Order: sequence, then C-alpha cells, then structure tokens
Amino acid sequence: MMMKKSLLSTLLFILLSLIGYSQVYQWRGEGRKGIYDGTGLMNEWPESGPKMLWSKIDLPTGYSSPSIAYETIFLTGVRDESDVLTALDMMGNIKWQTTFGRAWVRNYPASRCTPTIDDHKLYVTSGMGEIACLDADNGHIIWKVDAHGIYEGQFGMFGLNESPLLLGDKVFYTTGGEKTMMIALNKQNGELIWASESMHEAPAFVSPLLIEKNGIQIITTLTKNHIIGVNPDNGKIVWKFDYRPYAPSGRTYDNHANTPLYEDGSLFITSGYNRKAVKLKLADDLASVSVEWTNEVLDSQHGSVIKIGNYIYGSSWDNNTSGKWICVNWTTGETVYEEMWMSKGPIIAAGDYLYIYDEKYGNVGLVKASPESFKIISSFQVTLGKKGPFWPHPVIDKGILYLRHEDAFMAYSIKSE
Repeated sequence: MMMKKSLLSTLLFILLSLIGYSQVYQWRGEGRKGIYDGTGLMNEWPESGPKMLWSKIDLPTGYSSPSIAYETIFLTGVRDESDVLTALDMMGNIKWQTTFGRAWVRNYPASRCTPTIDDHKLYVTSGMGEIACLDADNGHIIWKVDAHGIYEGQFGMFGLNESPLLLGDKVFYTTGGEKTMMIALNKQNGELIWASESMHEAPAFVSPLLIEKNGIQIITTLTKNHIIGVNPDNGKIVWKFDYRPYAPSGRTYDNHANTPLYEDGSLFITSGYNRKAVKLKLADDLASVSVEWTNEVLDSQHGSVIKIGNYIYGSSWDNNTSGKWICVNWTTGETVYEEMWMSKGPIIAAGDYLYIYDEKYGNVGLVKASPESFKIISSFQVTLGKKGPFWPHPVIDKGILYLRHEDAFMAYSIKSE
C-alpha cells in the first residue's frame, strides 16, 4: 500500500513538473491582461499598508516588471551601459546576474523588457535591440542575436522596449526599418524562421499580443503609425490600421506603449497625448478590422488598462506628470467616471480589485472594480528607490505584491489572515 502511495506521489510530482515546464510566464501575466490570482487576498490593508516582507536596493535600474517562476524572481535592469538580468530567490537574495546586451543610455536610460520564461529558458531584449536566450537556472547565455543590427531596425526616442512573445518554436520581435517590420526566430537557437515585409517605419514601444479565434491565430502590435495583424506562421502582415487620424490636430506624438487588450473578438487600443482610444472588431477569419467605437478620455500613456466584467479601467494623460482614473463601458465606449487621485500610472487587478500605482509620488491604491464609483479603499506610499518616476507595473504572485522603483524592489504580503 505504501509503495502504491509513493508511486502515485512520484507520478503526481512528475506531472506537476511537466505542467510547470509548459507554462509561459510573461509581461502582465496570462494573456498579457494584467489580471492575477485574487484567491485569499486582503480586501482592505492596514492603515500603514500591507507588511513589507523584504526589500532589495542598489539593483540595476529598471522600469520593467518581474517574471516569477521556479521559485525565482527575474528582473532586467541597466548598470553602466549594459542590460543586466538578475535572478533573486524568494527572499530577495541575488542568485546570479548576467549581462546580456547593450542598454539604451539616452532618454530615461533604464530597462523596459520583462523576461518571458518557458521551459527553464529566459527570453529578453536589450534597449539596443539584441535578443537573448538564457538558462533560467544559472544565467548562462544560450544564444544571442543582434536583431536591430542585422535587420537594420529603427529606434524610437526611448530605445526599444519589447518583451518577447513566444509561440511554438518561435520567438517574435518587432524591428521596424527598411528591411522588415517583424521577425520570428527559432527559440532554441536564434536562427531566422521568417521576416515580414517592411512597412518603412519604426516600431512602437509595445509588447505584442497573440490572439486566437475560431482556431486561427494572429499577432497584433503597434508600429509608429499603425496597428497591425501578423500571421505567426509566415510573417504576412494581414491587415494594417492607420492610427494617425486619431491623434489631435497638430500633435505628432507616436510613443505608443500599451499592449492591445483583446476579448470577445474585439481589440481595445489606447495611447497617451490626447489620442483617441479605439475599439476594433475583428472579422471571424481575423483578416480585417473595423471600428466599433472611439473614446476621447481613456488615453493611457503607458500604464495599460484592465477589463473586468463589461468595463475597462485605466488612467488618462492630462500631461506627462498627471492624469485621472477612468472607467469606460466596453460595449458602448461611454465614459462612466473620470476621477482624480494623485496622478496617472500603471494598473493591474486581482479578483474584483484594482491595484493602481501613482507614477508621480509612488502611492499604491486598492480600489474595488465597480462602474458605480471610484473609491480608494486603502493606500500606502513607496519610499525606496532613486529619484524618478514610478513606472514599473506591479505583479502579484502567491499572495505577494511586488513593486519596483528605479533600483529598488519590494515584496509585500497581501494575503488575508
């Protein structure tokens, strides 16, 4: 009997290990939606905020989020003129650090790539357009490709900001430039599988999204001027939607940074700088898009948005240092509320609660996701980290809220008692 129980335990362990190996950990979690497991979390914090379990300072500087897998936290950051990948254990101790590429050192020089993890391998991109695959267990570089150099890509005013997208044996990357718009590399060795046609423009600062409908898959992302759909099998650009007419007259800002939001056959795209947000309806075969509605209020700069129920939540851009918190009806595009709290910033969700991170002062707020009203239930302020904006998107994993500010990284327990 004991032998049978032991055998069953062993088989269960192997099965769970295999499941863990097949799971992809990535920017803003499953589906890149920014929604995390809300099981067993507090619905109100102590007056002083949730308990800080630990903190780590003097890390390589970054605006990127962590990816967490295999009882390890993985963070990119910039030190001197290099992009560095750091692995921390679950108490914040450094396990290893590896320099994997050249950093962007001009406007706001900090890393923006969140590692993508699959089968104990890490996929990252540098601020200057190198793609690298590293061993998650020891940080050794398995392969590295200077994609922007080889394919003569273009840069935006903040360098390159893409968190890699994986599908099957491919890792995708948006180079822009005169040779191609997007490439697919073999994720095992970095060899080119396909290169799309060129659109003769720069990439945006967007991490692409994989969409599946009726058994058909397509990659969507933004370029400097367009929203596009790309066939992941062969790199064909299936459709292009010109996003320029949705900018206010006389404004040329094209610093798009939010991953599109997909649900129920529709895409929601928002940028900052008073550019209209747009909801696009995808054809059943994903071969074309049409406009469902536009909204002039929810112009998130780079804090992304959250959809819970039939409503979208995020913050607007009033200027580069302020904005309001917004709720929009998913079906109609009607603005439900527009409320001021501190400043604009990143937003994620767990369960029925929104977690908002004020980018100007570092306040973190807990809000019930409801179209009825915007009400801060609890809040606290992050005080660690070098002087600079609070841009990194929070992450929740196993009841712990992870926050980053420049060179500081913090873990807070938000588990209910």
